[in-house]
Amino acid sequence: MRLHLVDGTYELFRAHFSPRPGVHAPDGRDVKATVGLAASLLALLHDEHEAVSHVAVAFDNPIHSFRNELFAGYKSDEGVPPELLAQFDAAEDAARALGLTVWSMKEFEADDALGTAAARWAGQVEQVRLLTPDKDLGQCVRGQHVVQVDRKQHKELDEAAVRARLGVAPASVPDLLALVGDAADGIPGLPGFGEKGASLLLGEYGHLERIPDDAAAWTVRPRGAEKLAATLRAHREEALLYRRLATVVTDAPLPGSLEDLAWAGVPRERYLAWCDAMGVTTLRSRPQRWAP
Repeated sequence: MRLHLVDGTYELFRAHFSPRPGVHAPDGRDVKATVGLAASLLALLHDEHEAVSHVAVAFDNPIHSFRNELFAGYKSDEGVPPELLAQFDAAEDAARALGLTVWSMKEFEADDALGTAAARWAGQVEQVRLLTPDKDLGQCVRGQHVVQVDRKQHKELDEAAVRARLGVAPASVPDLLALVGDAADGIPGLPGFGEKGASLLLGEYGHLERIPDDAAAWTVRPRGAEKLAATLRAHREEALLYRRLATVVTDAPLPGSLEDLAWAGVPRERYLAWCDAMGVTTLRSRPQRWAP
């Protein structure tokens, strides 16, 4: 048995910005992202390779969390197209219409829901599959038991692949993002630190607090070591804050048990009513497994 954990916010954004034509509900609402999300989830549910049996979808709703209170520049819904922002509640309804468990995150983020579920139930399943390309989630990967799946690029990342991709072990991913920044989350990083130098240091020391203040004490020599050491000395507190922002919470409050995530099939009546509300006919016959 495998546990599939889906980043619903990412899937919603991906559907909105896809090249597919726009979709409008009978009342005129733009529902392209919502319908695209539903189509993507249906494809996942019926993918024989994935063999979905236990699954949950997490959403940022709203795009605001405790991290915004820690750092004013952290990501928010500023700049999100209003027609997309208006579909967040509808997206959750679409996932529920497919018979899926939905985690609507408010104080915490969708990433925290995925990280918490992986930590809580990894010992009870053959494999946890984190369905998101977000490099933040690389920190949750464990061997081949907890893996990250990029459905768009058709890539699966186990621990060895995370190391190859980022140059550090999963446990050092938050430290790496603290140094180099993460534009998607509004984390600026420290000036002068690129991935190559940061990963070299963290490959040797693991975490920020283990990196000596004096470059002369470093056992590795990234380019511009003296300048990097001076920057880290001057901005170590900021770096520790950025690491906290980049650290996925693994004890967020999630309701229910693993068995509550069992997917029994698409509930026919609810799903067909959702199709009517969205004004879509092409998806009505798409489900291959109906709930009993």
